[in-house]
Amino acid sequence: MSMKYWLLIGLVVFGAWNFWSSRSIERAPGVIAINEPVQSGPLSNPPRFKKKSYTLTALARFSLQARVLGTERYHFDREADLAPVDLALGWGPMSDSGVLSKISIDQGGRYYNWHVREFPIPRREIEIKSANMHLIPATSAVEAQIKNARVGHIVRLSGYLVEVLGDDGWRWVSSLTREDTGTGACEVIWVEQIELL
Repeated sequence: MSMKYWLLIGLVVFGAWNFWSSRSIERAPGVIAINEPVQSGPLSNPPRFKKKSYTLTALARFSLQARVLGTERYHFDREADLAPVDLALGWGPMSDSGVLSKISIDQGGRYYNWHVREFPIPRREIEIKSANMHLIPATSAVEAQIKNARVGHIVRLSGYLVEVLGDDGWRWVSSLTREDTGTGACEVIWVEQIELL
């Protein structure tokens, strides 16, 4: 058999595996991530972390259990050095399949966007019960788990909201509230532990 044949077979197998491993997890209607994210700070003696040519300063402790609404991998922007994956996450009504079936969600350019024809819940509930989160893995094992996250997973994670400073002066700062929207509203998280449920 020719090399083209085996290349075609390889592409089909890779495509099938990629589709299977990234497919959404179906959930029955109902709220499945009840609690709000937990944040404590400011920190009196904030820990610092070093990753590549960046220094990360903890701004607050942070943990949450939420539903994955979207995943987006990044390879070429500056932030990809630190956070190769963003997760759009929802809790409360934004973890309910009945609500989410009426909301279209997409990600790109480090943003999370949603669209509705009519609101299944008040607009403000969508805004404050979901967020795009930039995840900086503390270890290679954490990074592997982040990359395994699929739409519909319940993710439990903990770590710190951080300010990032590059050796060249570049700066990236986490939001410290779930109440904001737009540019600068995303959480930048140093993820020490993550579990996919």
